[in-house]
Amino acid sequence: MPNDEAHAGLMRAGLNLIQQALSIYDSDLKLALWNRRFQEMFDLPPELASEGAGFEETIRHLVLRGEYGPVDDPEAAVQARVQAARAFRPHYMERERPSGHWISVEGAPLPQGGWVTVYTDITEVKTQERMLRARSDALSHEVLANSERLAQANRALAATNAALEEAKRELTEMEARTRLTTEMMPAHIAHVNRDLRYTYSNRRLGSVMPGRSADIIGLTGREALGEATFQKILPYLEQALTGRPSVFEFTHDDSGRRIRAAFTPDQIGDGPVNGVYILSADVTAEAQTRAALTQTRKRELAAQLTSGVAHDFANLLTIILGLQSRLERLPLPDEARALVTGTLAAARRGGVLLDRIASISGKRALKPVATDVQALLDDLCLLARPTLPPQTRLETRTEGDLPHLLLDAGALQDALVNLVLNARDAMGMQGGCIRICARSLRDTWLEIQTEDDGPGFSSEALEKALDPFFTTKGGQGSGLGLSMVYDQITLAGGSVRLANREGGGAVVSLRLPFRPVVSPPAPLLVLLVEDDPDIRESVREMLRDLGHAVVEAASLAEARQLVSLPGLGLVLSDIQLGGESGADLVRDLLGQGPPCLLMSALPAADPRRATAPVPVIGKPFDAAGLSAALQTVLK
Repeated sequence: MPNDEAHAGLMRAGLNLIQQALSIYDSDLKLALWNRRFQEMFDLPPELASEGAGFEETIRHLVLRGEYGPVDDPEAAVQARVQAARAFRPHYMERERPSGHWISVEGAPLPQGGWVTVYTDITEVKTQERMLRARSDALSHEVLANSERLAQANRALAATNAALEEAKRELTEMEARTRLTTEMMPAHIAHVNRDLRYTYSNRRLGSVMPGRSADIIGLTGREALGEATFQKILPYLEQALTGRPSVFEFTHDDSGRRIRAAFTPDQIGDGPVNGVYILSADVTAEAQTRAALTQTRKRELAAQLTSGVAHDFANLLTIILGLQSRLERLPLPDEARALVTGTLAAARRGGVLLDRIASISGKRALKPVATDVQALLDDLCLLARPTLPPQTRLETRTEGDLPHLLLDAGALQDALVNLVLNARDAMGMQGGCIRICARSLRDTWLEIQTEDDGPGFSSEALEKALDPFFTTKGGQGSGLGLSMVYDQITLAGGSVRLANREGGGAVVSLRLPFRPVVSPPAPLLVLLVEDDPDIRESVREMLRDLGHAVVEAASLAEARQLVSLPGLGLVLSDIQLGGESGADLVRDLLGQGPPCLLMSALPAADPRRATAPVPVIGKPFDAAGLSAALQTVLK
């Protein structure tokens, strides 16, 4: 016997042992379950004591048989009872049947719709009540009436208690499901009362704000979050207590994470506000991506604004340099020659300025590679120390054991060189110490701080130093140093912060996403497709140095013959292969061949590169850049 049939049989056998009649009708008022006592008590025909029998037909049968006594309009009596049943409200009643027997009727709605009714024969109880009334002359009529009412009230109370217990069970289950759901949410969900004291928390605070305890029920917001964080959200809590919801983002100072918090008043209709519901989520990754996208858009706008001006300015400088060079070759007096020399120097400085504008406004792609931060700082010392005067020292260090990270090492080193030169210029002839420290900030950010012993930033510089062309060096500065640093760091999804030390001196903090390098891919058989033999040889040696075996193809036709080699793990192809495209080969392999990576010397905006179906590594690249690109494709 199938399990469901066996279960139904056991349940029906158990119900038939009950001395009370029981019926369960579903939400459509169709009979779903009953016991033998139900059919016997009301002497129902088989068609009304079978699954799917209608409640209305059953009531009509009982009304016409006189179960409810004489009625003037049988159909109206049937509809009245059907409408009462459709209300699905708990009820208890006692009535005398035409046979003289008494029954109690106790009905309770079901959570999934429908209702269950229990019918109990209370004839013996009613007989005892009549005997007590008839034989107890010593008892007053009022006492007897009160006793009867009390007995009936007790029976009704018992039915009500049963309904309340069922409601309590359902509420307990609902609360357990709600708590389980909130515990699974990747966000902190909480409630505070009007005193800003936590009355509920899903124990996820520590995952959103590392270092904070998850046991905060009973604590105030200040106690649970700390003074700094609490002061940031306090205005929004107070606003929610006035009935106005809000959403805002802030940075958690201890961890550096970006938090989005929503505050919803605990209010029903126009009633009083009893507290605030709080939803907090970690949106650090989203904020990093958003910052990088915003900076990319700024770069594109700057390129549009400056490209035309730079072009015309370059033409003017070309004319000026040409004329001044001709003048310099003429036999001029010393005073005139000095003027020519000064003009040439000024024109060359204009050319340098154009190069810097191009570097911040031109389209540039990130080139993240596996980077040893300590080795990068050591290389920085080799580059920067020769530019420093003897009275200026450069110190670098790392806190803790930093793993290899995916960073655009070239851009980061350029940014740090800019900061070192700015610190040198700020300290001037008196010199001092430039300190650079790199550390992990809760495995969310790589923070690199540069400090110096100079006078620090002025209030205006703290506000505007990251803006292009702002300078405090007068005619000696281009105003592009710090703006280039800001551009490079924010393009990678990071941030730049300026501050002054308490004892004097400037502090520049760079934060970059903390992205540890994953383990290198296992050795593969790589098909290298490149029509230039010199480039093919160079890339082949890079792949072999990375531990991979290589087969080569000089054309698209050769590559198509080799793609079916057994064990082939990767295809690396140039986009331009004579008059053909490596992208066509890749499109043929998508979904049915090994992973593919394209390479190209085309600009990033070129349609042939921009529409490539797989990632593209730009030429020129080195082994580290190739390794990082392979990890992206093979992860």
